[in-house]
Amino acid sequence: MLHALSIRNILLIEALDLEFQQGLNVLTGETGAGKSILLDSLGFVLGWRGKADIVRNGADMGEVTAEFSLTPNHPARAVLADAGLPDDDMLILRRINSRDGRKRAFVNDRACSGDILRQLSDVLVEIHGQHDDKGLLDVRGHRTLLDAFAEAEAELAATRMAWRDLSGARKTLEAARVELEAAAKDADFLRHAVTELDTFSPEAGEDEVLDTKRRLMQAAERIREDIAKAGQALSLDGAEGALSDAVRWLEAVSDKAEGRLEAPIAALGRALNELADAQRGVEDTLDALDFNPMELEQIEERLFAIRALARKHHVQPDDLAAKADELRAALAKIDTGADHIAGLEAELKKQQANYDVAATDLSNKRTKAAARLDKAMATELPPLKMDAAIFTTEITPTDPGPDGVDAVAFTVSTNPGAPAGPINKIASGGELSRFLLALKVCLTSRADGLTMIFDEIDRGVGGATADAVGRRLSDLADGGQVLVVTHSPQVAALGDHHWKVAKAVTNGATTTDVTPLSGQERTDEIARMLAGDKVTDEARSAAEVLLKR
Repeated sequence: MLHALSIRNILLIEALDLEFQQGLNVLTGETGAGKSILLDSLGFVLGWRGKADIVRNGADMGEVTAEFSLTPNHPARAVLADAGLPDDDMLILRRINSRDGRKRAFVNDRACSGDILRQLSDVLVEIHGQHDDKGLLDVRGHRTLLDAFAEAEAELAATRMAWRDLSGARKTLEAARVELEAAAKDADFLRHAVTELDTFSPEAGEDEVLDTKRRLMQAAERIREDIAKAGQALSLDGAEGALSDAVRWLEAVSDKAEGRLEAPIAALGRALNELADAQRGVEDTLDALDFNPMELEQIEERLFAIRALARKHHVQPDDLAAKADELRAALAKIDTGADHIAGLEAELKKQQANYDVAATDLSNKRTKAAARLDKAMATELPPLKMDAAIFTTEITPTDPGPDGVDAVAFTVSTNPGAPAGPINKIASGGELSRFLLALKVCLTSRADGLTMIFDEIDRGVGGATADAVGRRLSDLADGGQVLVVTHSPQVAALGDHHWKVAKAVTNGATTTDVTPLSGQERTDEIARMLAGDKVTDEARSAAEVLLKR
């Protein structure tokens, strides 16, 4: 329930603090007094998208604060929990608009986004403006209204989920068919390529190994002769023989040299050992360079073939093995494509069956709810002076979609014996307002802690009909909270609480103020609504009669 609304520097309002009560709260005032500003201000703090420039002329910023009380199970608590915002029995919303257009929002003194405000708005307030009955003229909204009355949230969610799964299965099947058709066009190429790669069986790193061997073989003929010469120079016919002779000659005379030759002989021994290592290395190299010319031809042939395959498939030589796996997988898809398509078709059939069940359950719920809504409307219309009106909810088949297979349209007959027809073609302006009020009574009977606001819902009616509308609004407010902006004295007189909206000019500045009325002030205001600018004693007497009802 809305407890308080505090407005600072918004449009024509400089400073205003209102305290609302349970029951029927009425706001009256002359046309142009600024009643709509109150709704604009409330809409602003609730995050609605409205006027861009709402800051009062001469002020740096405007601010609106709204206080709501929450019942223990109020749906706003779930919104607060999901957003990680403080949850208390009193919910305080505050929103600030700077002169430069920047906006800031707070929930229980915690900064939040405008989207959070709008989510809270959906469960805190329901407003029906001067042209809200136009919603009745849009048949596309009738199904939504019926679903709300039917409390079909679970069935609607199940149908939407089933439609999502069905649509996904259709898309998957279509994509698989397109993919298989495209792949089938390349089947011959794939089979040839896979066979070629499997036969050749390239390995990762093979290109580098073959290239190293090839370069070594190509260089072998150029370097082998010099290496062989070096080997000859190190042999017994060369360095080894000369060193051996030197050692032999020195050892023969060493005992006569007083030990002076021991060190040279040892050094020559070490040199012979190193020379032996060098000889082995040269011999190993010569062995490595000894190859069959046919082997070079074979290596070159395979190396060039690997590189040709890599160019053919636009990959690096080391990636040919992976490419073979990729092509093999593509070929397997073609070979198993028919089975895969059959599996997807079976899945589509399953999802279609699931959707049909969900959509049927939803249709059944709508059909039963339509009968209850028609019966409820038949009860609500007579008190609104529409005893002869007949309201009918028509459900007809339509193309399947996420919201089921039903089209819903509200039809009415306003006179006995007259055929029923679309509500926009049969009902007059005043009748539309009363149909809307009756619908709202039916549709919001289960709302928990919802503040309902009606902006001139009684326009186009007067006399006994206006009195009937007021009484229905009063009944609707029983145990809850309804705010009504009205020009009807009959409706205003039935209010539990009354505020007057007035415009004044002070020092050349226009401002709007709202004053709570009681006693004689309220009588005078209702008399003004009855008589106009000049309030007569007769109008006051009539106002007193209205207030005593």
